[in-house]
This record gives sequence, C-alpha cells and structure tokens, in this order.
Amino acid sequence: MSETEKRALTCEVRAEAGEEGQPLRIIGHGAVFNKRSEMIMGMFKEQIAPGAFDNVLGDDVRALFNHDPNFVLGRTLSNTLSLSVDEEGLRYEIDPPDTQSVRDLVMAPLARGDITGSSFAFRVAPDGDEWGEDEHGVIVRTIHRFSRLLDVSPVTYPAYPDAGAAKRSLQARCDELREITQRAVNQRRARERFLELINA
Repeated sequence: MSETEKRALTCEVRAEAGEEGQPLRIIGHGAVFNKRSEMIMGMFKEQIAPGAFDNVLGDDVRALFNHDPNFVLGRTLSNTLSLSVDEEGLRYEIDPPDTQSVRDLVMAPLARGDITGSSFAFRVAPDGDEWGEDEHGVIVRTIHRFSRLLDVSPVTYPAYPDAGAAKRSLQARCDELREITQRAVNQRRARERFLELINA
C-alpha cells in the first residue's frame, strides 16, 4: 500500500452564505491541475494532471480543519461534503456543523480572509506518477492517478502557492533517505576507525 501524503497550497477557500436561514458553507479547491508546487524538501517540484482524481471521487472522504481528525467539518458519506472536478482542479463544498467552535475557529477567520489555504491527504496509485527533469534541470513529479482520497482541509498554513491543496507528507521518505545517508556515513567512519586501530 502506498504511503499517505498531504499537500497544502494557497488557493481560494471561503465561507459562503447559504440560502436564507441556512448556515454558511465552506467552498474551496483542494488541488489544482497543471501547476507546479514549490520545491518539496529541496529536492523536486510536483504537479497534478487532469484526470488524477477520477477514480477517487466516490471515496468516503472527510473534511477536516487543519487535518485534525478531532475537528471534523463534513463527510461525503453523510452528504455534508461534496467533491467535484472542474477546470481548475478538485473542488469541495462543506456544510459544516453549526457549533460555536466551528463559528469561532473556522467560519469567522474564513470570512475575514485570515484562512486562505486548503489541503488534501491522499495515496498515489501504483505506477500513478512519473518523474522527469525539466529544461532547467529541476526534477518534476507528475501525479496521474490517485488510489485513495482521505481528506480535504481548510488550513491555516498553506505550503504551496497555486491551490488549496495539501501539506506534503513526503517527510517519511525524506527521513528514510536521511537515515540511509547517515548510516552510510557512520559505516564509513567505523571502517576508517577500524583501519586506524589495526594499523596502529
């Protein structure tokens, strides 16, 4: 099973008044198509191809605030979250619960423009991405197909500029690479020390 990843981008996310007597809704884009992220972990940029979400729009997806599973705003299974794809990317509409905490911590900052980012958590399908290099020597990952869409989230700190999409959890892979590098360095040092001891 592929690893869960997240992306966070600056994109339109807003509170919008419903029909008279209806509570506010949260509307935004969790991801945008054909726009590159900023450099991820200093190693590569990423973009999402149109069609990447086609197989996951029917998933049981949660809407969370800041990816916090204790702060549920909606869910596709309960029809309080709807997902669709438009020309821009993955669009979501949330009918959040009408509670004081949601009004104070989410809706008021959204209405004021204090929260402007969005995010989504996902898994990439096997062979669902490709890696290449552009004319400037920048490594670019293009995601063509997701295997799972886990959540969409309005977020306080978006990481990338062009969408309301997630905060990358490539962290595990980068930690693994750091660990491999550190292990190689430690092994080299151990060999050097061993040679020093036997040649002393």
